[in-house]
Parts: sequence; C-alpha cells; structure tokens
Amino acid sequence: MEKVKVTRNYQVTIPASIRSKISLKEGDILEVYLNGEEIVIRKARSERPRIELGKKLALEDIEEAIERGESE
Repeated sequence: MEKVKVTRNYQVTIPASIRSKISLKEGDILEVYLNGEEIVIRKARSERPRIELGKKLALEDIEEAIERGESE
C-alpha cells in the first residue's frame, strides 16, 4: 500500500509504482467513486466502436465513414 498527501487544491500524486502497473499515461481518464468510506480511483475503460470493412481504407474512405456516422 502506498501513501500520498492531499495538496491544498485536493490533488494527489499517483506513485510511479502504481502508474506502471496499470500503464497509466498522461491524458488517460480515471474514474473516481466512493465504496463506503473508501475513495476508489481506477483507469477508465475506453471502448471505441470499431467497424470491420474487410479492406484497407484510404483517407477519403475514413472521412466518408465519419460523415455518415455524424449524420446518423
């Protein structure tokens, strides 16, 4: 178990040993919630929808797919 100090702005630093175990990088999103009297912080799962097209895509194909997705 690691101990960290809360700063006057209510910030904490996640120790390097913890960051490396979950491959936490700058810009990653964390979820924070209460479990009784415990504060739980965990790395948010990023679930991006994927489309299987069965072929390599040109930039134009990708832009068209994005435009179709925006109009749906």
